[in-house]
Amino acid sequence: MADAGDDRSVAPLVRQAAAWSWRLLVLLVTAVAVLQLMRRLGLVVVPVALALMATALLVPAVDWLDRRGAPRAGAVALVLLTGLAVVGGLLTFVVSQFVTGLPGLLDQVTESIDRTRIWLINGPLGLSRDQINQAGDSAIGALRGHQEQLTSGALSTAGTLTEIVTGALLALFTLIFFLHGGRNIWQFVTQVLPCTVRERVRDAGRSGFHSLIGYVRATFLVALVDAVGIGTGLAIMGVPLALPLASLVFLGAFIPLVGAVVSGFLAVVVALLAKGIVYALLVLGLIIAVQQLEAHVLQPFVMGRAVSIHPLAVVLGIAAGSVIAGIVGALLAVPVIAFLNSAVRVLVAKDPAAEEAAQQDHDGALVEAEPDTVDAGQPQ
Repeated sequence: MADAGDDRSVAPLVRQAAAWSWRLLVLLVTAVAVLQLMRRLGLVVVPVALALMATALLVPAVDWLDRRGAPRAGAVALVLLTGLAVVGGLLTFVVSQFVTGLPGLLDQVTESIDRTRIWLINGPLGLSRDQINQAGDSAIGALRGHQEQLTSGALSTAGTLTEIVTGALLALFTLIFFLHGGRNIWQFVTQVLPCTVRERVRDAGRSGFHSLIGYVRATFLVALVDAVGIGTGLAIMGVPLALPLASLVFLGAFIPLVGAVVSGFLAVVVALLAKGIVYALLVLGLIIAVQQLEAHVLQPFVMGRAVSIHPLAVVLGIAAGSVIAGIVGALLAVPVIAFLNSAVRVLVAKDPAAEEAAQQDHDGALVEAEPDTVDAGQPQ
């Protein structure tokens, strides 16, 4: 009875806050434990996640061949071998271009350094040769002083290379089974759920994967257009390593808002070192023009059937993903948000089937932000 009296002496708001607090604390601890487990199993989680994204990109082609009478296994083999051949050919071509163009880039950078040194001596700064040589010797000394760290970094790279090969093989193996029977795998996994929520969870998963297909397909097309546009401009201006830089732009475009900026900045730096300030400004103008084309034409048009995601959610998701898992986390953040956005909406809907159908008929942009509306009678 004393406990009941003590409870009544506490304000209802405090009791509700306490009840919410311990529940939220349990959820937070569970989320942290899951994230820690995923980080420990990163060598398994990351390849499976990348295989799921590749499945979203390739499964429409496999389904198209399947609907036209091709054996499912044959369709998977054909699409997968074609994709591997295209990727392998592009990588070989890019690496060969990089090896061929690197000596010329080094010569141009050396010439730019010599011109800069002459300007520092004969220009308005009027530095002496001894000062410049001392600065150069200091830089060389710093590099030699960190030689041990560079050597240990190279040794750790060997271990990283082993992990990359292992993850690539696991991703390829997982991709094959996802393409061949991913829907059956999802049906089997959801068998462990209670009958009352099993179909709702299945609908949510299908809706989330539909959004993931739209996101990956649209991002691939946008990245391809960005790479072709910027690579063509760099080649016309004679910037060294135009094709490898275009490839970096293509890969960077898979990290929304951030990746294109970073890869474009690298192209500007190469143009500055190799061709001078004028070409660097031209490359900067080219990148800005392509980004404007992407933002105002490609994104609304190509992303039309994907899920709407607010730009703030994109930025915060990329930041959180990079903190949790680095570059891979930044790459996977937006696809995860796109998947969860659709899946959760179906999961909590009163009519999951109707919500799923409405999302498939959705015709909005992937990244959109609606402005606030202020009524005349609202206080300012």
